This record gives sequence, structure tokens and C-alpha cells, in this order.
Amino acid sequence: MALSLGAIVDALGGELHGDRAVSIERLAPLKSAQADALTFLSSSKFNDDLVVSKAACVIVAPAMREIAAARGAFIVATDPQYYFALLTQLWKAHLARPGTPRIHPSAIIDPGADIDSTARIGALCVIERGVRIGADTVLKSNVTVSEDCIIGARCNLYPGVVIGADGFGNALHEGKWVKIEQLGAVRIGDDVDIGANTCIDRGALDDTVIEDGVKLDNLIQIGHNVRIGKHTAMAGCTGVAGSTSIGAHCTIGGQGIIIGHVTIADGVHISAGTTVMGSILKPGHYTGVFPIDDNASWQKNAATVRQLHTLRDRLRALEKAATQDNKAP
Repeated sequence: MALSLGAIVDALGGELHGDRAVSIERLAPLKSAQADALTFLSSSKFNDDLVVSKAACVIVAPAMREIAAARGAFIVATDPQYYFALLTQLWKAHLARPGTPRIHPSAIIDPGADIDSTARIGALCVIERGVRIGADTVLKSNVTVSEDCIIGARCNLYPGVVIGADGFGNALHEGKWVKIEQLGAVRIGDDVDIGANTCIDRGALDDTVIEDGVKLDNLIQIGHNVRIGKHTAMAGCTGVAGSTSIGAHCTIGGQGIIIGHVTIADGVHISAGTTVMGSILKPGHYTGVFPIDDNASWQKNAATVRQLHTLRDRLRALEKAATQDNKAP
């Protein structure tokens, strides 16, 4: 398949400097793009790559106009990365094969489920009773949605996603664990993406809630009664324990761990590999990662960290003694 530069700017806007008739056969990264490809420049730190790029055309910000013009054809866009995101959607729609069934014949759907006529259900999906799925939502293969859960419009659930499995709730009685039945559900808003093999547990009593625009990567665990605010994004292998509330417009790096029953404010950004042990009530960027080092140095640093409480007590004792000496006649 191919799209001309003219067709692209007609659909998406932007200011084209080059031949409208040039055919684009593929989208590619800046470094590897060849003469049949369209690419984009995300940052001025990649200017050297732009100069030598072989791409047929490059999407650039207004500030990059001059350097792009010296290389060849270009499209000026206020936000090149956003423009490229829209381009990928246009490209995928152009690639779509007509005539595929809306609901795959191998999907198992309870008669009591309510699925919008524009939603698409992939192979081997299981949709249980009382489920509601909104307009233009797509469930890829092997997705399971358990009873009474709600999924909004224009959501994408990728292979292996499980929505509404029982949360991890047990009571310890006389040395044995007794299951607490999970009687809530999961409510997912509009425009939510949920990556492959991610699990979102149903609430114990109230529902687990994923608000509009949330983006979850692959292999994420969301515990029962968690609430995730609008347009928050989490990278792969993040784990969020039960009854945690995460605000809007947050980001959680890969392998982030958040313990249960904490509150995270709007606009909090947590670095990869960070463990959150308490509430974060102010917006900002938070990191709790022990930097990598050669093993011998790491062991020495780790031993020092283990002694910090002792060093703190010694420092306090010294400060107290110094204060007393200063007060002496």
C-alpha cells in the first residue's frame, strides 16, 4: 500500500514543502528511513540524524524548518510527534481489511452481555453476563471480561487481558486463610488502552475504576478497588496494590510498585523501578531507584545504606553534645 504526501496533508493538515505526488510506501524511524519512507524529528538533539536521513520526507517542528529544507522534502507541524501519531492511525485505517467479522465465531458471549453494534470481539474472547461494552471498542484475542464489568467507548484491550478477576482478598482465621468474596466490578471509561496480559481485579465491595484516557502497558497488575485518574499512563510490569487512588495525568515507569491504601496526587511522575511506600500528595517527579554499579561497589554502598539509621543516631548524639557544650558557662 502507499499514500501520497498530498493525501497525507489533505487528511492531517501540516505545511508540505515538496512534491504532493511523492508516494510513501512505509513509515520508519529517522535513522533507518529510506527513500520510500516518511519519518519525523522528535527533538533537536537528533538534528545530525536528520541531516543524513534518506527519508522521502520528514515531519518537523517550525524551528527545524531551515535545517529540514537543506535536506529535502518536509512537513511542518506544531507537534511532530502528535502529527506522527495521527499519521499512524491514518496508515492503519488505510491498511484495514474490509469484511472481517465484527465478532469472531470462536468468542463466547453470554446472552446477558450488552455489546455496542460497533464494538469488535476477537478470537477466543469470553464475555460474561451483565457486561457492557461501548461503541468502537476492540477486544483482541483471548480477552476475558467477567460479570457486570463496564468498558467504555473507543477502548482497546489487547491479547490476554483479564478484566474483573477476583481481587486478592482473604481473612486469616485460626491460622487459615478464608476467602472474602469480591462483590464489586470494574468500570472502565472511554478511550482506554490496556496492554497484553494485563489484569484488572474487580472490587471487593465498591468497584475498581479506570477513568477516561488511561493507557496501560503490557503485564500490569491492578488490584481490587484501585482508582486510576484520567489520562494516567503506566509502563510494563507495574503493580498497584488494592485500594490505592492514583490521580489524573500521572506516569508510572516500568516495574513501578505501589503499595495498597495510598493516595497519589494529580500530575505525579514516578521513575521506573521505584517502590512507592506511602502517599504522594504533591505533583512532581519521584525516584527511588538504587543506581546500578559494579558489584563490589554496589555491595559497599548497600552495606552503608543498611547502617544509615545507626549513623543518624550517632550524628544526633554528636549534635546534642555540641549543643550542650555551647550552653556551658
